[in-house]
Amino acid sequence: MTARAVLGQYRRCLPFLRPYRARMAGIVAINLLATLFGLCQPYLSKFLIDSALLRRDARMLWWAAGFLFAAAVLGFAFSIASSFWYVRVSAQALFDMRLAVYTHLQRLSPRYFARHKLGDIVSRVNNDIGEVQRILTDTILSIASNLLFLVGSIAAMLLLSPRLFIVGTLLVPLSLFAMRHFQHRLAAHVKLLRERSSEIGSFLIETILGIRLVVSSGTEAQEIGRFRRLNSGFVDALLNMQLTSFLAGALPGTILVAASAIVFLYGGRMVIAQTLTVGSLVAFMAYHARLLSPVQIMMGAWSSILTGAVSLQRVYEVLDAPIEVQDAPHARGLVASRGEVVFRDVQFRHLPETPLLEAASFRIPPGSVCAIVGSSGAGKSTIVDLLLRFYDPQGGAIEIDGVDIRTVSLASLREQVALVDQTPMLFAASIAENIRYGRPGATQLEVEAAAREAAIHTFIAGLPRGYETVISERGTTLSAGQRQRIAIARALLRKPRVLVLDEPTAALDPQAEHEIAETLSQALHRQATTSIVVTHRRSLVERADWVLVLENGGVVESGVPASLLSAGARLSQHFTGMRLGTPIS
Repeated sequence: MTARAVLGQYRRCLPFLRPYRARMAGIVAINLLATLFGLCQPYLSKFLIDSALLRRDARMLWWAAGFLFAAAVLGFAFSIASSFWYVRVSAQALFDMRLAVYTHLQRLSPRYFARHKLGDIVSRVNNDIGEVQRILTDTILSIASNLLFLVGSIAAMLLLSPRLFIVGTLLVPLSLFAMRHFQHRLAAHVKLLRERSSEIGSFLIETILGIRLVVSSGTEAQEIGRFRRLNSGFVDALLNMQLTSFLAGALPGTILVAASAIVFLYGGRMVIAQTLTVGSLVAFMAYHARLLSPVQIMMGAWSSILTGAVSLQRVYEVLDAPIEVQDAPHARGLVASRGEVVFRDVQFRHLPETPLLEAASFRIPPGSVCAIVGSSGAGKSTIVDLLLRFYDPQGGAIEIDGVDIRTVSLASLREQVALVDQTPMLFAASIAENIRYGRPGATQLEVEAAAREAAIHTFIAGLPRGYETVISERGTTLSAGQRQRIAIARALLRKPRVLVLDEPTAALDPQAEHEIAETLSQALHRQATTSIVVTHRRSLVERADWVLVLENGGVVESGVPASLLSAGARLSQHFTGMRLGTPIS
């Protein structure tokens, strides 16, 4: 990565720093004072030696020592203050960046998450921004103060002895060349290290989520072997980066140490020849020693800056991912009073060669329960995704109460349309908090009413802590049926005009399926909510008011369940020879 590219990555941080520019200016001013107090200390040593010690002036000795002490204390105090406030401001700015990435992820389509590993996404949001924060905290302010100190030290050395300054800086170009040589190799090693780290993160998330399969399949040793291989690749990348980083900092620094030895020899000859005072040589050597430190720090900091630039690049790859579905320029709020859903010649495909919906048209009457049936790949889940605008169709229109959903705001659409997934997401929180998710202001009475509608109140009330019972992450301490009922209660609490249930009983046994089907039938008809049930189950189809049968990306049959289940109808072919409640083949 070239220096211009590195600067370009950091330049993109400016919008996140702009709200804090006043505080940053104050931090720079305090840091300037700290550096100035540090700069004056070596010069004070000149007076301590030449005017106090060599002249045996006790009064000057006290004054010089007092000024040295005061400069050291004030420099330390201002340095601590600037560092503290800088860390605070940089942490706030980097949280703004992390929040921007997280918010952007919420607006991306499911297509993005299908193409990227979860561990890699988490690594970018957490590790990469954390690395940038570390660098901004530890490196950037240090570079600024050391650069200022370097300029001041050069000025002081020129004032003390121009000839000695020229001798002392002869090897600096060679040191800079050595740094330049290694910095180009460092960026590639840093990028590889980030990739190896995200691979480990993806592996851990994947195998921990699938831990039951790993243990039940007896593949623990196999997964440990994969972990070892991934970790070995990470360690190799880390060692290569560390070696290159060490050479980029240590070799130029070693060259500068040789320059210090030359200064000592040449300056000593000048003192012997009485062309330079002892105090001036001591002060010059102090400045030259301090000159070495900021140059080394800035050289060593280049590896950190490169690391940060690579991390920023990975972060911006997320921020630059296009948002496929957005509010129209003049989007209005959706006011759905009836809940009629209409698809008009809707076309959608993920890839040009794989159409999912082709001119699909149907109408779902308001307040009805509509079951959508079809074989795998017929487009059932695509209808759910389009209705919630996870995607937009390539052709046709989707309307709710006669309004094209692309003309309304996403927030108002998703306020009116609620979704219950096949595998409901529950959080490691209380049952009440899980039911309130999406409507946090709901009262306890409303929460309990929704739980009764979902036929889960009796179970919850029987728990030791009732609705305040904290469940485990993803609700693994509950049965599949209990998780599904809590998810249904959560959706019913929102009182949407349209409720979409995507395979709500697919993971349930026949008994639990029958109970959920009965619960849903009663609750949905009581609320008079337009309900769309994507299902493979006959028990749910029989309780619906209307059925749509999908094949080859279009509706091939629709009507009342009793009529369509008669002999000869396409729907009945899905259930031929099957018991009530068994899935479609």
